[in-house]
Amino acid sequence: MTIQNREPVNYLAGEMPLHRYCAHHAQQTPERIALLWYGRTICWRELDQASTRLAVQFRRLGVTRGDRVALFLHNCPQAIVAHLATAKLGGIVVPCGPLSRQHELRDQLADSGAKILVAAADLMPIVEAARPGTSVTTVITTRYADLQPSQPACRKALAVPPELIAADASSAPPLKNKPGAAQLDLMQLMAEPVDVAERDAVAAIQVGLDEVALMVYTSGTTGRPKGAMLTHRNALYKTAVTVQVGGIQAADVLLAVAPLSHIAGMLMGMNVMLYSGAPTILLYRFDPLAVLQAIDRYRVTWWYSMTPMNLAVMAHPDAAQYRMESLVTNPCTSFGVTLTEAIAEQWRAFAGPQCRTYEAAYGLSETHTCDAITPADAPRWGWHGKIVPQTEVRIVDPHTGAELPPGQAGEITIRSPGVFRGYWQRDEATRAVLHNGFLRTGDIGQVSPDGYLQWQGRIKEMIKVSGYSVFPEEVEALLSRHPGIRQVAVTPIPDPDKGEVVCAHVVPMSGVTLSEAELIAWSRDNMAPYKVPRRVKFHDALPATATGKVLRRLLREEAIAA
Repeated sequence: MTIQNREPVNYLAGEMPLHRYCAHHAQQTPERIALLWYGRTICWRELDQASTRLAVQFRRLGVTRGDRVALFLHNCPQAIVAHLATAKLGGIVVPCGPLSRQHELRDQLADSGAKILVAAADLMPIVEAARPGTSVTTVITTRYADLQPSQPACRKALAVPPELIAADASSAPPLKNKPGAAQLDLMQLMAEPVDVAERDAVAAIQVGLDEVALMVYTSGTTGRPKGAMLTHRNALYKTAVTVQVGGIQAADVLLAVAPLSHIAGMLMGMNVMLYSGAPTILLYRFDPLAVLQAIDRYRVTWWYSMTPMNLAVMAHPDAAQYRMESLVTNPCTSFGVTLTEAIAEQWRAFAGPQCRTYEAAYGLSETHTCDAITPADAPRWGWHGKIVPQTEVRIVDPHTGAELPPGQAGEITIRSPGVFRGYWQRDEATRAVLHNGFLRTGDIGQVSPDGYLQWQGRIKEMIKVSGYSVFPEEVEALLSRHPGIRQVAVTPIPDPDKGEVVCAHVVPMSGVTLSEAELIAWSRDNMAPYKVPRRVKFHDALPATATGKVLRRLLREEAIAA
């Protein structure tokens, strides 16, 4: 079955790279706030000028069109400035997750051939261990406090994470920059004089929409992480449809919590701000108290969250002290905990009847995410959004590639202006996933006749029970309806008769005692026999990545070994 959304995309200021949108806002509303960072306000004029000054410095260091600049920082304004500076030169941003360890960072730096690395000062021990053998010629460091206000009253605007303070306290003070040094301080670089000719030279660089802007490392459908090459057009298109479908306005106030190094956090936390012109409160990381304070103090209207964040905010002991009535829209992703209708109603009772909470979207790194977005006024529980304008989704047999009839689940394939250029220096891997403009996602799902998409799981995580295909996410969604379950993950275990059977890993609600027999009996009443877990293991918490994705592999190994 093929569904195409032919609705046009209405670009707010025309089709141009997102860094041009930043310049547009700097010209039209120069003193309007772009970013708020723990009491520090940064207007559009400051953001545009800062990124131009840094672009001049990058250019002096030899960065030119197509060069890779790696970013190794937690959320901070410096990450956005460095991203924009790279884009203004036609360079390629390589975001590196700030929780990466030495070998992970080295692999990305070596594979990407990054020339410049912008890193947080507290992460320098990892950088120094990872750098040998890579192409990095210059490391530019920054301290998170460098852009925090000096006045104590401003610093108290939001709760500052203790590790952010500790990170800056433990890092060595910056040395005075010396020409040709292998390590430089970002703030000192940006304070250096820049003449008009250099600034004009940067402004004159014409960056095409089809040039590569971003290289996001992902495992893709198979194998070790690969650099997914995304263009300026990919980024602009996905940002535009996110704003258009989400109804985001320049008058909104946005809260950015998800990691900017992750494609979803980048889109929702940085790109939407750059495109819409809406002021954004940026947090170093998620903290329930800081979220409550931000919504109350700055009258936040729009927040992209993940289900565990909502639960943590509601559970905060001081939650009742903060006003939530400004929050109108809360797209939410089921990372770690499924966003059920019951949780959404619980959040609505907490935040107020004006607040709409729903499953945010479906997407992947190779499409700059958000291929289907849930309309705020028409959520459909159990589905993952409606196909966005100018996107075509085809459901095919994962083995033959043949198109499947309506109502039948198969591999999700996508064709749109958001589909990536390919994997960096991985031609064979690129050919394996791109066919006639369609991207083979490696995901199983279905689409409804009116364009809603339901994601059912990864092909490689499918469980085969007596020949039936069972997708972990489907069973997890069913089990999440049990009132005593807080979190659940499903993995296969070998079975001599059925090939594989389902094992459920359950975190009970606080104060609730569950038994294996009880949950198996409940499952028999609520799902097909072949989907029913044959074993249930109880946990205090489930292992997860930094972004909240449950590590089923570890659970599977544990269950098989038991």
